[in-house]
Amino acid sequence: MKLLIIGGTTFLGPALAAEALAGGHRVTLFNRGKSSPKPIVGAEQIRGDRETDLDRLGGRRWDAVIDTCGYVPRLVKLSAEALAGSVGCYSFISTLSVYPPQGAANRAEAAELLTLNDPTCEEVTGETYGPLKVLCEAQVQAAFPDRSLIIRPGLIVGPRDPTNRFTYWVTRAAREGPAIAPPADQPLQFVDARDLAAFTLRRIEARATGIYNVTGPAERLTFGQLLPLIKQALGSDVRWLHVSDEFLRENDVGEFMQLPLWVNEALAESFMTFNINKALGAGLTCRPLARTIRDTYKWALTLPQDAPKPADLPREKELSLLAAIGA
Repeated sequence: MKLLIIGGTTFLGPALAAEALAGGHRVTLFNRGKSSPKPIVGAEQIRGDRETDLDRLGGRRWDAVIDTCGYVPRLVKLSAEALAGSVGCYSFISTLSVYPPQGAANRAEAAELLTLNDPTCEEVTGETYGPLKVLCEAQVQAAFPDRSLIIRPGLIVGPRDPTNRFTYWVTRAAREGPAIAPPADQPLQFVDARDLAAFTLRRIEARATGIYNVTGPAERLTFGQLLPLIKQALGSDVRWLHVSDEFLRENDVGEFMQLPLWVNEALAESFMTFNINKALGAGLTCRPLARTIRDTYKWALTLPQDAPKPADLPREKELSLLAAIGA
Protein backbone atom coordinates (compact mmCIF):
# COMPACT_ATOMS: atom_id res chain seq x y z
CA MET A 1 0.00 0.00 0.00
CA LYS A 2 1.00 3.62 -0.48
CA LEU A 3 0.65 5.47 2.82
CA LEU A 4 0.87 9.16 3.66
CA ILE A 5 1.68 10.09 7.27
CA ILE A 6 1.01 13.66 8.38
CA GLY A 7 3.52 14.37 11.14
CA GLY A 8 5.58 11.31 11.83
CA THR A 9 8.73 12.62 13.47
CA THR A 10 8.26 12.55 17.23
CA PHE A 11 6.81 9.44 18.92
CA LEU A 12 3.93 7.54 17.36
CA GLY A 13 4.84 8.71 13.87
CA PRO A 14 8.21 6.94 13.72
CA ALA A 15 6.58 3.79 15.11
CA LEU A 16 3.95 3.92 12.37
CA ALA A 17 6.57 4.52 9.69
CA ALA A 18 8.75 1.67 10.95
CA GLU A 19 5.79 -0.73 11.10
CA ALA A 20 4.62 0.25 7.62
CA LEU A 21 8.07 -0.03 6.06
CA ALA A 22 8.64 -3.41 7.73
CA GLY A 23 5.36 -4.55 6.17
CA GLY A 24 6.53 -3.62 2.69
CA HIS A 25 4.41 -0.49 2.32
CA ARG A 26 5.56 2.69 0.57
CA VAL A 27 5.60 5.57 3.05
CA THR A 28 5.50 9.31 2.47
CA LEU A 29 5.92 11.70 5.41
CA PHE A 30 4.50 15.22 5.27
CA ASN A 31 5.71 17.50 8.06
CA ARG A 32 7.72 20.62 8.83
CA GLY A 33 10.77 18.67 9.98
CA LYS A 34 11.06 20.72 13.15
CA SER A 35 10.53 18.07 15.85
CA SER A 36 13.13 15.76 14.32
CA PRO A 37 14.83 16.84 11.09
CA LYS A 38 16.62 13.49 10.80
CA PRO A 39 15.01 11.57 7.90
CA ILE A 40 13.46 8.13 8.36
CA VAL A 41 15.39 5.72 6.18
CA GLY A 42 13.19 4.22 3.49
CA ALA A 43 10.46 6.86 3.65
CA GLU A 44 9.85 9.70 1.21
CA GLN A 45 9.88 13.11 2.86
CA ILE A 46 7.81 16.09 1.77
CA ARG A 47 8.47 19.20 3.84
CA GLY A 48 5.55 21.48 4.48
CA ASP A 49 3.10 23.00 6.93
CA ARG A 50 -0.41 21.53 6.95
CA GLU A 51 -1.86 25.04 7.13
CA THR A 52 -0.11 26.56 4.11
CA ASP A 53 1.58 23.86 2.04
CA LEU A 54 -1.01 21.18 1.28
CA ASP A 55 -0.63 21.99 -2.39
CA ARG A 56 2.70 20.11 -2.24
CA LEU A 57 0.64 16.91 -2.00
CA GLY A 58 -1.28 17.68 -5.19
CA GLY A 59 -1.27 15.30 -8.12
CA ARG A 60 -0.48 12.29 -5.94
CA ARG A 61 -2.55 9.33 -4.73
CA TRP A 62 -2.26 7.22 -1.60
CA ASP A 63 -4.26 4.27 -0.32
CA ALA A 64 -4.56 5.88 3.11
CA VAL A 65 -3.41 8.85 5.12
CA ILE A 66 -2.60 8.67 8.83
CA ASP A 67 -2.95 12.01 10.59
CA THR A 68 -0.86 11.87 13.78
CA CYS A 69 -0.85 15.55 14.66
CA GLY A 70 -4.33 16.97 14.16
CA TYR A 71 -5.32 19.18 17.09
CA VAL A 72 -7.19 22.12 15.56
CA PRO A 73 -10.45 21.41 13.66
CA ARG A 74 -9.88 24.13 11.07
CA LEU A 75 -6.51 22.65 10.10
CA VAL A 76 -7.82 19.08 10.07
CA LYS A 77 -10.64 20.24 7.80
CA LEU A 78 -8.08 21.74 5.41
CA SER A 79 -6.12 18.50 5.13
CA ALA A 80 -9.19 16.24 5.01
CA GLU A 81 -10.84 18.23 2.24
CA ALA A 82 -7.58 18.59 0.31
CA LEU A 83 -7.02 14.82 0.36
CA ALA A 84 -10.62 13.65 -0.08
CA GLY A 85 -10.07 12.87 -3.75
CA SER A 86 -6.56 11.47 -3.51
CA VAL A 87 -6.58 8.97 -0.63
CA GLY A 88 -8.81 5.99 0.02
CA CYS A 89 -9.11 6.23 3.81
CA TYR A 90 -8.39 8.97 6.33
CA SER A 91 -7.02 7.49 9.57
CA PHE A 92 -7.09 10.00 12.39
CA ILE A 93 -5.19 9.54 15.64
CA SER A 94 -7.51 10.97 18.27
CA THR A 95 -7.49 10.33 22.02
CA LEU A 96 -9.47 8.86 24.91
CA SER A 97 -9.55 12.44 26.20
CA VAL A 98 -12.56 13.00 23.94
CA TYR A 99 -14.62 11.48 26.78
CA PRO A 100 -15.42 13.42 29.97
CA PRO A 101 -12.74 12.66 32.58
CA GLN A 102 -15.40 11.85 35.17
CA GLY A 103 -17.64 9.08 33.92
CA ALA A 104 -18.63 5.49 34.33
CA ALA A 105 -16.08 2.70 34.23
CA ASN A 106 -15.81 0.49 31.15
CA ARG A 107 -16.87 3.17 28.67
CA ALA A 108 -16.99 2.03 25.04
CA GLU A 109 -16.83 3.98 21.78
CA ALA A 110 -20.47 5.15 21.89
CA ALA A 111 -20.07 6.91 25.25
CA GLU A 112 -20.79 10.62 25.67
CA LEU A 113 -18.18 12.99 24.23
CA LEU A 114 -16.96 16.36 25.42
CA THR A 115 -18.21 19.61 23.90
CA LEU A 116 -16.52 22.96 23.46
CA ASN A 117 -18.30 26.07 24.67
CA ASP A 118 -16.55 28.21 22.06
CA PRO A 119 -16.24 26.26 18.79
CA THR A 120 -13.97 28.99 17.38
CA CYS A 121 -11.33 28.35 20.04
CA GLU A 122 -8.02 27.08 18.66
CA GLU A 123 -5.85 27.25 21.78
CA VAL A 124 -4.89 23.75 22.88
CA THR A 125 -4.90 23.50 26.68
CA GLY A 126 -5.62 20.80 29.21
CA GLU A 127 -9.27 21.83 29.10
CA THR A 128 -9.68 22.23 25.34
CA TYR A 129 -7.52 19.34 24.09
CA GLY A 130 -10.26 16.71 24.30
CA PRO A 131 -13.14 18.82 22.94
CA LEU A 132 -10.96 20.02 20.06
CA LYS A 133 -10.16 16.41 19.18
CA VAL A 134 -13.91 15.68 19.10
CA LEU A 135 -14.34 18.45 16.53
CA CYS A 136 -11.33 17.19 14.57
CA GLU A 137 -12.91 13.75 14.36
CA ALA A 138 -16.10 15.35 13.03
CA GLN A 139 -14.18 17.14 10.26
CA VAL A 140 -12.58 13.87 9.16
CA GLN A 141 -15.93 12.05 9.17
CA ALA A 142 -17.56 14.86 7.18
CA ALA A 143 -14.90 14.83 4.47
CA PHE A 144 -14.60 11.02 4.41
CA PRO A 145 -18.08 9.58 5.07
CA ASP A 146 -17.74 5.79 5.30
CA ARG A 147 -13.98 6.10 4.64
CA SER A 148 -12.62 7.24 8.00
CA LEU A 149 -10.80 5.32 10.72
CA ILE A 150 -10.74 7.01 14.12
CA ILE A 151 -8.20 5.67 16.62
CA ARG A 152 -8.63 6.83 20.21
CA PRO A 153 -5.50 5.84 22.14
CA GLY A 154 -5.01 6.26 25.84
CA LEU A 155 -1.63 6.98 27.38
CA ILE A 156 1.06 6.04 24.84
CA VAL A 157 4.31 4.67 26.28
CA GLY A 158 7.61 3.18 25.18
CA PRO A 159 10.83 4.38 23.55
CA ARG A 160 10.77 7.99 22.27
CA ASP A 161 8.02 9.05 24.70
CA PRO A 162 8.62 12.80 25.19
CA THR A 163 6.39 13.10 28.28
CA ASN A 164 8.37 10.99 30.80
CA ARG A 165 5.09 9.81 32.35
CA PHE A 166 5.81 6.07 32.07
CA THR A 167 9.56 6.48 31.68
CA TYR A 168 9.74 8.09 35.13
CA TRP A 169 8.84 4.81 36.83
CA VAL A 170 11.39 2.88 34.80
CA THR A 171 14.26 5.27 35.50
CA ARG A 172 13.19 5.68 39.14
CA ALA A 173 13.43 1.92 39.62
CA ALA A 174 16.92 2.00 38.16
CA ARG A 175 18.02 4.52 40.80
CA GLU A 176 16.95 1.99 43.46
CA GLY A 177 16.46 2.80 47.16
CA PRO A 178 13.08 3.67 48.76
CA ALA A 179 10.65 5.34 46.34
CA ILE A 180 7.27 7.00 46.80
CA ALA A 181 4.46 5.27 44.89
CA PRO A 182 0.70 5.92 44.53
CA PRO A 183 -1.93 3.66 46.06
CA ALA A 184 -1.28 0.08 44.98
CA ASP A 185 -4.89 -0.47 43.88
CA GLN A 186 -5.02 2.46 41.41
CA PRO A 187 -5.89 1.07 37.95
CA LEU A 188 -3.70 1.92 34.98
CA GLN A 189 -4.17 1.79 31.22
CA PHE A 190 -1.58 2.52 28.56
CA VAL A 191 -0.41 1.19 25.19
CA ASP A 192 3.06 0.74 23.74
CA ALA A 193 3.42 3.04 20.71
CA ARG A 194 4.61 0.09 18.63
CA ASP A 195 1.51 -1.97 19.48
CA LEU A 196 -0.70 1.03 18.67
CA ALA A 197 1.11 1.43 15.35
CA ALA A 198 0.73 -2.26 14.51
CA PHE A 199 -3.00 -2.21 15.28
CA THR A 200 -3.56 0.92 13.22
CA LEU A 201 -1.70 -0.52 10.24
CA ARG A 202 -3.58 -3.83 10.42
CA ARG A 203 -6.90 -1.97 10.40
CA ILE A 204 -5.80 0.09 7.41
CA GLU A 205 -4.68 -3.04 5.57
CA ALA A 206 -8.09 -4.57 6.27
CA ARG A 207 -9.77 -1.45 4.80
CA ALA A 208 -11.52 -1.05 8.15
CA THR A 209 -13.45 2.06 9.14
CA GLY A 210 -15.10 3.22 12.36
CA ILE A 211 -13.90 4.16 15.82
CA TYR A 212 -11.68 2.20 18.20
CA ASN A 213 -10.63 2.79 21.80
CA VAL A 214 -7.02 1.59 21.84
CA THR A 215 -5.22 1.13 25.12
CA GLY A 216 -4.19 -1.80 27.28
CA PRO A 217 -3.44 -4.20 28.70
CA ALA A 218 -6.27 -6.66 28.04
CA GLU A 219 -6.60 -7.44 31.76
CA ARG A 220 -6.96 -4.93 34.58
CA LEU A 221 -3.61 -3.53 35.71
CA THR A 222 -2.80 -1.61 38.90
CA PHE A 223 0.20 0.27 40.21
CA GLY A 224 0.66 -2.55 42.69
CA GLN A 225 1.10 -4.96 39.77
CA LEU A 226 3.11 -2.71 37.44
CA LEU A 227 5.82 -1.54 39.83
CA PRO A 228 7.01 -5.03 40.86
CA LEU A 229 7.18 -5.90 37.16
CA ILE A 230 9.42 -2.89 36.56
CA LYS A 231 11.62 -3.89 39.49
CA GLN A 232 11.90 -7.45 38.22
CA ALA A 233 12.50 -6.49 34.59
CA LEU A 234 15.42 -4.25 35.55
CA GLY A 235 16.82 -6.44 38.32
CA SER A 236 16.47 -3.49 40.69
CA ASP A 237 16.33 -3.47 44.49
CA VAL A 238 14.09 -0.39 44.57
CA ARG A 239 11.65 -0.44 47.48
CA TRP A 240 8.27 0.92 46.44
CA LEU A 241 6.45 2.66 49.27
CA HIS A 242 2.77 3.09 48.44
CA VAL A 243 1.08 6.07 50.06
CA SER A 244 -2.53 7.20 50.09
CA ASP A 245 -4.29 9.79 47.95
CA GLU A 246 -4.85 11.80 51.13
CA PHE A 247 -1.13 11.82 51.97
CA LEU A 248 -0.22 13.02 48.49
CA ARG A 249 -2.83 15.77 48.51
CA GLU A 250 -1.84 16.91 52.01
CA ASN A 251 1.75 17.22 50.81
CA ASP A 252 0.86 19.22 47.69
CA VAL A 253 1.79 16.57 45.15
CA GLY A 254 0.36 17.28 41.71
CA GLU A 255 -1.65 14.58 39.98
CA PHE A 256 -0.60 12.82 36.79
CA MET A 257 2.45 14.92 35.93
CA GLN A 258 4.29 15.64 39.19
CA LEU A 259 3.80 12.10 40.43
CA PRO A 260 3.44 10.59 36.97
CA LEU A 261 0.25 8.64 36.23
CA TRP A 262 -1.17 9.14 39.73
CA VAL A 263 -4.74 10.42 39.72
CA ASN A 264 -7.37 10.51 42.44
CA GLU A 265 -9.48 7.42 43.03
CA ALA A 266 -12.63 8.71 41.31
CA LEU A 267 -10.76 9.79 38.18
CA ALA A 268 -8.76 6.56 38.05
CA GLU A 269 -11.88 4.43 38.13
CA SER A 270 -13.37 6.31 35.20
CA PHE A 271 -10.35 7.27 33.09
CA MET A 272 -8.15 4.22 33.53
CA THR A 273 -10.82 1.60 32.85
CA PHE A 274 -11.96 2.11 29.25
CA ASN A 275 -13.58 -0.71 27.35
CA ILE A 276 -11.26 -1.94 24.58
CA ASN A 277 -13.19 -5.06 23.59
CA LYS A 278 -13.80 -3.78 20.07
CA ALA A 279 -10.06 -3.28 19.46
CA LEU A 280 -9.18 -6.61 21.05
CA GLY A 281 -11.72 -8.32 18.84
CA ALA A 282 -10.16 -6.63 15.81
CA GLY A 283 -6.70 -7.93 16.64
CA LEU A 284 -5.14 -5.54 19.16
CA THR A 285 -2.29 -7.29 20.97
CA CYS A 286 0.01 -5.89 23.64
CA ARG A 287 3.59 -7.05 23.95
CA PRO A 288 4.77 -8.30 27.35
CA LEU A 289 5.16 -5.41 29.78
CA ALA A 290 8.69 -6.51 30.61
CA ARG A 291 9.70 -5.86 27.00
CA THR A 292 8.23 -2.36 27.02
CA ILE A 293 9.97 -1.67 30.34
CA ARG A 294 13.39 -2.84 29.18
CA ASP A 295 13.12 -1.13 25.79
CA THR A 296 12.06 2.13 27.45
CA TYR A 297 14.98 1.96 29.88
CA LYS A 298 17.49 1.20 27.10
CA TRP A 299 16.19 4.22 25.18
CA ALA A 300 16.23 6.45 28.29
CA LEU A 301 19.94 5.73 28.72
CA THR A 302 20.59 7.45 25.38
CA LEU A 303 19.04 10.75 26.49
CA PRO A 304 21.18 13.68 27.63
CA GLN A 305 21.02 14.44 31.33
CA ASP A 306 19.28 17.75 30.66
CA ALA A 307 16.56 16.23 28.44
CA PRO A 308 13.14 17.80 29.20
CA LYS A 309 10.97 15.84 31.62
CA PRO A 310 7.45 17.30 31.55
CA ALA A 311 6.31 14.65 34.04
CA ASP A 312 8.64 14.18 37.00
CA LEU A 313 8.76 14.01 40.78
CA PRO A 314 11.82 16.08 41.67
CA ARG A 315 14.28 14.30 43.91
CA GLU A 316 14.04 17.03 46.57
CA LYS A 317 10.27 16.60 46.70
CA GLU A 318 10.54 12.83 46.95
CA LEU A 319 13.06 13.11 49.79
CA SER A 320 10.65 15.35 51.71
CA LEU A 321 7.85 12.84 51.19
CA LEU A 322 10.05 9.97 52.32
CA ALA A 323 10.99 11.92 55.44
CA ALA A 324 7.31 12.56 56.15
CA ILE A 325 6.62 8.81 56.31
CA GLY A 326 9.81 8.08 58.21
CA ALA A 327 11.53 6.19 55.41
